[in-house]
Amino acid sequence: MFETLKTSPLTYGLIIVNSVAYLFIALLSFDFVDLDLEILARFGGLYGSFVLVYDEWWRLLSAMFLHADMTHILMNLFSLYIVGSAIEEYFDHKSYLLIYFGSGLIAAETSLYMHPMSLTVGASGAIFGLFGALGGFFVANRHKIGTQIRQLMQSFGLILFVNLVLGLMIPSIDMSAHIAGLVVGIISGFLLVKYQKSFVYLLGGVIVILYSGAMWLRAVYL
Repeated sequence: MFETLKTSPLTYGLIIVNSVAYLFIALLSFDFVDLDLEILARFGGLYGSFVLVYDEWWRLLSAMFLHADMTHILMNLFSLYIVGSAIEEYFDHKSYLLIYFGSGLIAAETSLYMHPMSLTVGASGAIFGLFGALGGFFVANRHKIGTQIRQLMQSFGLILFVNLVLGLMIPSIDMSAHIAGLVVGIISGFLLVKYQKSFVYLLGGVIVILYSGAMWLRAVYL
């Protein structure tokens, strides 16, 4: 465990932050299995009127660390552990964080547009971004990867497929956020591998997209 902690510090750090946030809301909810939606909304859940009317845009970030119930957080943290550990093998820390938060924030904006009157929480958009980044990495290196990496790619493809199927089967799962995060991750992973100096441009692009999306959402719903 300590060895993986050394090789995957960001992944473990994100798992800890998500877990602490869950325990905090669970204590306030007096329930560790199904959390109180009102408390989730009060402490950072993504909800249209709070964001668009009261300009609480920080909720795009805070909602990424909140989860609705035990099943929700366990599924997400397991997926984060699997894909995050792999990402830390192929990307540096600043790229990892850009992919994670860039995908998560753009996924949150997409969710806000698609479901402005629904309470949204979860790290799924960011996690799908990590899956997408691995896909972008494999595509960019498709002529160099060996048999072992191809098998790894197939395994991650299967995990991603299962997550997408579950998203289609469970109505409460926001597929729009998953797809947005996945697309952002694929593009980010591909560009970061293909063009070594693209980090600053990609970071700038994410900021522009987030700001433009925020202004457009305000214009549409207000």
